[in-house]
Parts: sequence; structure tokens; C-alpha cells
Amino acid sequence: MKKADACYVYSHEEHAYHFHDKHPFNPRRLTLTKDLLETCSSLDHSSVIKARKATEQELALVHDSAYIEAVKLAGANQLSADKARNYGLGTDDTPLFEGMHDAASYLVGGTLAAVDAVMNGEYTHALHLGGGLHHGFRGKASGFCIYNDSAIAIEYVKQTYQARVLYVDTDAHHGDGVQWSFYDDPDVFTLSIHETGRYLFPGTGSITERGAGSGYGFKLNIPLEAFTEDDSFIASYETAFREAVEFFKPDLILTVNGADSHYLDPLTHLHTSLKSFHFIPKLAHELAHEYCAGRWVAVGGGGYDHWRVVPRAWGSIWLEMTEQTHILDQPIPTDWIDRWKSESDVPLPTRWHDDQSMFPTIPRKPIITARNQQTVEKALFSIRNEKKLRKS
Repeated sequence: MKKADACYVYSHEEHAYHFHDKHPFNPRRLTLTKDLLETCSSLDHSSVIKARKATEQELALVHDSAYIEAVKLAGANQLSADKARNYGLGTDDTPLFEGMHDAASYLVGGTLAAVDAVMNGEYTHALHLGGGLHHGFRGKASGFCIYNDSAIAIEYVKQTYQARVLYVDTDAHHGDGVQWSFYDDPDVFTLSIHETGRYLFPGTGSITERGAGSGYGFKLNIPLEAFTEDDSFIASYETAFREAVEFFKPDLILTVNGADSHYLDPLTHLHTSLKSFHFIPKLAHELAHEYCAGRWVAVGGGGYDHWRVVPRAWGSIWLEMTEQTHILDQPIPTDWIDRWKSESDVPLPTRWHDDQSMFPTIPRKPIITARNQQTVEKALFSIRNEKKLRKS
């Protein structure tokens, strides 16, 4: 595959989606990742397309008009605190900031530009790291997410291209906003592999959430035990993804690539390393070519260790998309380290892989692995049963 077969969607306007300097959701992640790829000479200007601003009509594919208007007013300091909170705005998770409607609209527009690039046949794959705001609801902000770019993009693909979408979410937090947007829709299959909601926001994503009405059986959740390590994460992800894609046979795969299941992430309790983040896009790439002519759009998501984890995890997606994974065996360029070390409060990584000696031993690993295997078996029961019925 040539580099031109994948595009990298980015626009400086996306950096305006910035709650405040101490908020964990920081656009610095976009800068660090893009700069790392450029320093490795793996990303050039010819592969970059600009994120555009989504129209209000496009936002309304998922969000209520009253909510969109509330976001506009809140970003102009024209909405009372009480009314803002009714819409999930002005909270600790989703504080108000000036121009929030425009900034959030660019994140949505970037994902729409990515799906257009792929569905129009201009590119086989597209990466938009500014997207992945999967907690936004029809009429309410949640979990750092104002507008839900992934849900909007899926509805846009359905209406514009009459296509069926497999949504695969490996963020450590359940992809609740996307799941509920299409809970009764048989043309959208949602797969979320995440830390169990017993310990982590948003508290949903159990194996019993399978869809409703004609959408029953098209929603799949794999809630993993806290302290899940690479081997169990990868096995659970691969088994669920392979069975879901074979069952559903989508026209497009859309992946949300949160980097917050990593051991160093400050907000979650999973225990993976870069080994998992190298495998996640590898499998998505393989299955996209096997089932839907390569049509694969990847977006960002969570990930709150900005310096050590996110640039390497997100950079790995682009290296996989463009078949440059040999770079993963090379050192992180000293130019990148020297450029950013004065701003970082932690030592920057020197390699794309993690030193496994940095990870403490989890004494309950066999128990955690067995429980995750059991969860996968239970979660996949309805798909496997339906496949048997189809054959009979």
C-alpha cells in the first residue's frame, strides 16, 4: 500500500476544543502525535486533509436543535448556569469555554471529512485523531464530549451512502453515546471493549445491553476486569471483533482508539502496554480489507497520559494504515524528545515499545484472565446462536 491510500485529517481549529489547562482532555495530544509522525518522516503534507466545520444540519442528525442552541449560547456566555447544567454543560467534566460550539463543530466536521474521503473512494483509510467523543447524547454533554462526532458520522454515512457501519470502540470507557444512538438500529453494529462499569464512568456497557427491537443482537459489549493485561485484552478484542465482523459484514468499519487502557493512564484501572496499541489497528486493518474493501475510518478518543502514551499509541494507527510499522522497531527520534522534554513533567519515552519491566506484577492475573474469557463467551452467545439459526 502506498502512503496516498490513507489520509490524515487535521486542522488547527480543532485545538480550540480546550476546556482549561488543567483539564485532562487537552488538544496537546494532537500536536504531540502529529509532530512525532512528522519527525519520523512518516507523515507528509500530501497526506493531510483539513478538518471542516460541521453544519448545524449535520449536527442535528443526532443532536436536538434545542441542545445545539444551548451549546452556542453557553459558548457565548449567554446561558445561565442552571440551564447549562440541564444540558450537561458547565460541569467539572465538561466546563464552559468561549466558542465551544465552533470548536466542537470542527471535531465533528473532521470525522465527516474522514468518512467522505473513504466512502467517496479517494482514500482507503482515514485517521482523524480529533474525533472519538463517544459520550455525547442527543440532548446532553457528558464525559468531556459536547457533540458526538462518531454517532453523527455513522448517521451521515447511513443517509448519504446507504451503508452499514461496524463501530468498534477500544476506549477504556464504554461507548455509551454511540450505542444508545443506534440501540434499535440493525444497520449499525456497535462493539465496545472497555473496563467494567463497576469501577469506571459511565457505569454502563454490560453484556446484557444487546440492543432493542430490530436492533437486538447488533450491540456487543465486552466489559473487562480492572487490571486486565495485554494478553487478555488482545484475546478478548480479537475474538469479539472477528466474530462481530463476520456476523455483520459491514460496508465501513469505524474505530474509536482511546489510549486510556494503558497502565500509565491516570483515569482508568486497566493494565495494558503499547503491545495492545500496536495490535488494535493491525487487526482493524486486516479485517477492513477482508470484509469491506479496506474501508476503515479511525478516530481518537480518551487517553490522558499525554507525553508517554498517547503520541505512541495514536502514532501507531497511522503507521499501520500506511504500512510503515517497521518504524516501531526504531528509537523515538531525539529531535522530538529534545523539542518537548522541557515542557513535560515526566521523562519522555525513547522507544515505541514499552519496557515490560516497568509494569508491576498483578497477582490475580489468572483469575482476571478467566473472568474475561467467561465474559467474552457470554457476550457472544447471541451472535453464535443466531449464526446457528441461519445455517439451519
